[in-house]
Amino acid sequence: MRLRGKGRGSIVFQQDYADCGTPSAVKSTFHRMYTSGTLVRLAHGIYYYPKEDKEFGLGIIYPSVEDIAQAIAKRDKAKIVPMGAYALNRLGLSTQMPMNVVFLTNGAPRQIKIGNGRGILFKHSSSGKNFSYKSELMMLVVTAMRTIGEDKITEEERNVLIEHARNVNDNDFKHDIKLAPAWVRKMLIAR
Repeated sequence: MRLRGKGRGSIVFQQDYADCGTPSAVKSTFHRMYTSGTLVRLAHGIYYYPKEDKEFGLGIIYPSVEDIAQAIAKRDKAKIVPMGAYALNRLGLSTQMPMNVVFLTNGAPRQIKIGNGRGILFKHSSSGKNFSYKSELMMLVVTAMRTIGEDKITEEERNVLIEHARNVNDNDFKHDIKLAPAWVRKMLIAR
């Protein structure tokens, strides 16, 4: 198999190897590689070519939930936007890491179960606005503000979000601020 060409730390899908044989042969090969320890099964049809921490001897370095979600989005040629508690966590507004990370997608809606009760939920959105941001940071700031809500945002949260918005380059900010709801624009425009 072409697995070594991908390199350690790669997330691989059975369907990536559909040209290597019949579906049952590919499935058998992946199962054999999983049982031998060459691959780690992350979810149904999703595997990881493990990277190990040799410096500290901590064992396998697993991919983050976001890495897995990004790999699925890339495979499906879809865009994703972090939502809810995960967006707040990414910006440092919450220390809680949700068990089920939610992403808005322009692809197919689905739920992926990852070990230890964790999961990834892809919610479909047909609104192009959600995927039109030039800056990922600005997209996260707007998403976090919408998650908290106009009437519930504290002064401390507002200041943290404004500070993040200051790190967005001016051209991207000018483009992205037009995509944000009016109340978000009003709060961020004075950045």
